[in-house]
Amino acid sequence: MSLFTLGIEEEFQTIDPETRDLRSHMSKIVEGGKISLQERVKAEMHQAVVEVGTNICYNIQQARDEVIYLRKHIIELADAQNLKVAAAGTHPFADWQDQLITDNPRYDALIDEMRDVARGNLIFGLHVHVGIENRNQGLEILNAVRYFLPHIYALSTNSPFWCGRNTGFKSYRSKVFDKFPRTGIPEFFASASEYDDYVNLLVKTNCIDDGKKIWWDIRLHPYFNTIEFRICDIPMRADETICLAALMQALVVKIYKLLKQNLNFRSYRKVLINENKWRAARYGIQGKLIDFGKQEEVPYRNLCDELLDFVDDVLDELGSRHEVEYIRTILDNGTGADRQLAVFEQSGGDLKKVVDYIVEETKLGVF
Repeated sequence: MSLFTLGIEEEFQTIDPETRDLRSHMSKIVEGGKISLQERVKAEMHQAVVEVGTNICYNIQQARDEVIYLRKHIIELADAQNLKVAAAGTHPFADWQDQLITDNPRYDALIDEMRDVARGNLIFGLHVHVGIENRNQGLEILNAVRYFLPHIYALSTNSPFWCGRNTGFKSYRSKVFDKFPRTGIPEFFASASEYDDYVNLLVKTNCIDDGKKIWWDIRLHPYFNTIEFRICDIPMRADETICLAALMQALVVKIYKLLKQNLNFRSYRKVLINENKWRAARYGIQGKLIDFGKQEEVPYRNLCDELLDFVDDVLDELGSRHEVEYIRTILDNGTGADRQLAVFEQSGGDLKKVVDYIVEETKLGVF
């Protein structure tokens, strides 16, 4: 694995064009995609979820090409089955109790263990892998990057509705996922061996069968030399996905460079970072986060400016300045949650209109 490579996974909803509800015919899309996309498309636990993942990408431009290609292909495969594809962290009104589960021993075992917590996990995320040299270095970077997770998360918020209700959150997806064990912001680990001891203890005591059942907002991947960011809702637009991936890559590179110079970014406790994660879920980019150094609340936009300044010196060498600065567009136009809520208000509370909007936004920049 080369240093700072990218891998991007997006989880999409399959939509009935008449009812606008989720439709559990994902298997036909996956079967159709296996010929052309091979391992880049796969089924998830709920049959109305389809996941696509890029090949290893060596720069953000290659990642953009892959993301757009995969979105285009999945939309075309869905069209052939009289289905639509939507990119949002939750469906506006679908009920998890109505959803079919994919026939797979792994999913059967998960439901046997977690019951309705697993069945109710009808959510759609964005996962981004950034290549690292080794696990020890990766853990040092991970410890520092944790601080920025709420900043990234706020930009991705795209799940204000759940089971037909306006939840009052910009991202309700994380509230659903919080019911799972081993989720959220990870603890600080002093070394990769300490991290591995933790994983091995869970395996030994039959809490998990392998490290993939650690579902933190960021983790060292159990099999690859990557840091995997898992906190984000899937954004509606491909441009938003690329922006977030470029920002994650830039943060990893920036902290890597600081470590190489024997400079370290201050590490904050999980309980403090969680305060900002709560605010990001509730208010998105419209609220305030806490600047723990200053010990005061700061408008999100101010912290975003500081974040852009922090990574500025690595953007040109990564060739990602244009992609990262798309953050300005998100701040101006609102996140997916802000835009969903605007459609909801303008339509007099018509959630089908919200679904239609998500479907159209999912295509933006793809065709």
